[in-house]
Amino acid sequence: MISAVQLTHAFGDHQALRAVSFRVRKGEFAFLTGRSGAGKTTLLRVLHGDVPLQRGKARIAGYDLASIRRGRLPFLRRDVAVVFQDFKIMRDRTARENVRLPLEVSGLPEDQIRRRVDSVLGSLQLTRAADIECLHLSGGEQQRVAIARAMAGGPKVILADEPTGNLDWDMSMHLMEVFKQFHAHGVTILMATHNREIIRSMPQARVLSLEDGLLQAGADQDEGGEPGDGDQ
Repeated sequence: MISAVQLTHAFGDHQALRAVSFRVRKGEFAFLTGRSGAGKTTLLRVLHGDVPLQRGKARIAGYDLASIRRGRLPFLRRDVAVVFQDFKIMRDRTARENVRLPLEVSGLPEDQIRRRVDSVLGSLQLTRAADIECLHLSGGEQQRVAIARAMAGGPKVILADEPTGNLDWDMSMHLMEVFKQFHAHGVTILMATHNREIIRSMPQARVLSLEDGLLQAGADQDEGGEPGDGDQ
């Protein structure tokens, strides 16, 4: 479902990713660890098509990132949901409006939109905050709105960058239970975190470790081959 071969990315003279190769199979849950500046966020942004693939090969959810056309990016982002540390929510809109928007753009019938939005807001304990403008919500609540928006579309893959970073311990554990529910329904999840307790809460998950843009541990055995979808 996610694969990379010799993935390399630089910002000017700074080498953010150095020949990174790995595979996350369909339905797998994997953690991406490393210190701040190790390359975790850059890797997730490349996989989501937010920054261009410079060198190497990568595929995600059936999309070849080396050859994808700009017009196909909305389809990729429908199948690959992302939660970044900076939220990227519309702070002048309510939590409900933020979660509804991508579903409206996708053309879902109104009754399905209402059901999905109410369900995901409830699962993330946002029902009472649903009709409050996000600029009046706490950082933790805004983080949950971003997660709700990502999950509402029913993605095949979720990329999450420190999704518990602004949450207290109880809410972090609750959120992990929500991620586990999606994983149980076959969603592939790649989550960047430096929180060892979060990692210990999923002992069956594989751990990929980045250091200075180099993958230090956790790559699949066939990492050096051509990038497929990792479904076998």
